[in-house]
Amino acid sequence: ATVLQTNQSPYVWATSEASWQKPAKEELVIYELLLRDFLGSRSYSDLTDTLSYLKRLGVNAIGLMPIMEFEGNDSWGYNPAYFFAPDKYYGTKDDLKRFIETAHQHGMAVILDMVLNHAFGQNAMVKMYWDAANNTVSDESPWFNPIAKHPFNVGYDFNHESPYTQSFVDSVNQYWLEEYHFDGYRFDLSKGFTQKNSGDNVGAWGNYDASRIALLKRMADKIWESTPDAYVILEHFADNSEEKELAEYRADEGKGMMLWGNLNHAYNQNTMGYASESNIDWIYHSTRSWSVPHVVGYMESHDEERLVHKNIAYGRSTGSYNVK
Repeated sequence: ATVLQTNQSPYVWATSEASWQKPAKEELVIYELLLRDFLGSRSYSDLTDTLSYLKRLGVNAIGLMPIMEFEGNDSWGYNPAYFFAPDKYYGTKDDLKRFIETAHQHGMAVILDMVLNHAFGQNAMVKMYWDAANNTVSDESPWFNPIAKHPFNVGYDFNHESPYTQSFVDSVNQYWLEEYHFDGYRFDLSKGFTQKNSGDNVGAWGNYDASRIALLKRMADKIWESTPDAYVILEHFADNSEEKELAEYRADEGKGMMLWGNLNHAYNQNTMGYASESNIDWIYHSTRSWSVPHVVGYMESHDEERLVHKNIAYGRSTGSYNVK
């Protein structure tokens, strides 16, 4: 069901938005948050009332897992259907705006987990060009690949070399930054932007891909064109030389993309009390140094087990002290 309401009253942003300044990239302390798991009420309103708790933890940025309209209700949000609508499960669009506005007043940025590798079957653009015989999008689709170009794809794979997809991507990115005042994006599965078909070969998918780099640079340029200080964070996990190039791109202008760096194991070695493999220096882990420190090195993510779970299961003990 869809409701079109005309003559809606626009949200009146607080005057504090005009003076809001994002934390510097190198000072970000991000709390990744799935609203339905963080709060039993799963509401933006209650999350707004909980910001002081997050601030006391030392957090200065909240990474919201995807909240654009997804299929079903109970979801992590990585199955998007409508890219310009906040999902009704968590509250109204004005509740979301009020949350972001209040977070800014607490000195916290809000980063949106953006899913532009794929769309799911309820998406109108998927339905418009459908091949019923093969149960996928048709070859005529201006947005999607009938067969995904890379492993681990879910849903229907966007063709990021298509000018139609690029126009759509730019519209989506600009919309959430301007309409909702998000401070930037964490792009899910950005390695999937490739149009170099690697089939099921995971290793080949991660190799240096000049065309993928060009696609991501183009997208970032469009974002920075309208919002020069927007965060652009990639969940990429590609060849180190590719990630370095993306991190360094326009870094001399204060820009440059940030890359997710999985340090879950090393952090967990520390929290469990083991010295071996506990070095959390990214250079130590990546074999080649980065001239621009744009790694978002994380202890936990939605893809990792919680540190405390392993502390309880495997933590060290000595004398009267027991991590468990």
